[in-house]
Amino acid sequence: MRLGVAILLLLTVLGCADKNAGTVLHLGHGLDTGHPVHLGMEFMAEALAEKSGGTVTLSIYPNQQLGSERQCLELVQIGSMAMTKVSAAVLENFAPATAVLSLPYLFTGREHVYKFQDSPLGRELLTESEQFRLRGLAYFDAGQRSFYTKDRPVRTPTDLEGQKIRVQLSNTAITMVKALGGSPTPISYGELYTALQQGVVDGAENNPPSFYTSRHYEVCKYYTLDEHTATPDILIIGTEAWQRLSAQEQTWVQEAADEAVVFQRKLWQEAEQEALEAVIANGVEIIRPDKAPFMEQTAAILESYRDDPVIYPLIQQIQTMAAREN
Repeated sequence: MRLGVAILLLLTVLGCADKNAGTVLHLGHGLDTGHPVHLGMEFMAEALAEKSGGTVTLSIYPNQQLGSERQCLELVQIGSMAMTKVSAAVLENFAPATAVLSLPYLFTGREHVYKFQDSPLGRELLTESEQFRLRGLAYFDAGQRSFYTKDRPVRTPTDLEGQKIRVQLSNTAITMVKALGGSPTPISYGELYTALQQGVVDGAENNPPSFYTSRHYEVCKYYTLDEHTATPDILIIGTEAWQRLSAQEQTWVQEAADEAVVFQRKLWQEAEQEALEAVIANGVEIIRPDKAPFMEQTAAILESYRDDPVIYPLIQQIQTMAAREN
């Protein structure tokens, strides 16, 4: 039913499009227009228009105009929309190998994340979803995710016990919160503010810019920088839309996406600091806990993949990259 409504909205949008506009790639997503990931997409749109001389353009619909994150992904998968942005945590429901990107404390920090994403292994993982009619174009930096709560601060994993924590619709995220003693509650991002207000959940987990741009700091006054995961956002194009492009157009799209990544990473780092300063100014207590207890309590999650012939080798290769870094 919800997907049907999203398709109807998209058909309305397409029906109002300029038929003489050349190749128009429609991209729907759920983020606010001030979010650095959205701004990265805008940069890509400008770069693509310049490279193609205006013959290939990117039309962006933010704020869930065309549906939730999962609905947009489904629209791309069935060929009704060209592109979307999706968290790797949600993508794992469509392309299981990407679950590796949401494992707790797999990455040691930002440089380790970038090293993986820019490697042949990272590029290869982007194309893993092609068998599901989804092609990854690029990783957008989505920082590291941490817990924020309304009434009870989280200083150790024990503080999560009995707290209902909103998570993305991701088995990996659900497993992680359970391991830390919390009660994971999947809720659409667009519905989360109201859920926090009404006490449906006691808290959530996300990166600083999302915590700020969503205005969740108005409800949650404790932000614990445990930085449990470094789950990226992935820019996706449907294989049907990709195959309709000529080889030259595909090159323009990929180059524009790659250039947007460089721009967005710089923007993200600036946005993280600005977001933390802004939420502190609005009365949020920033907690920097000892991460060791969180790491110890979630370590078994990585080991649970030991018999997985796809994900465990990925875990080992990603960990090796960090070892080479040191």
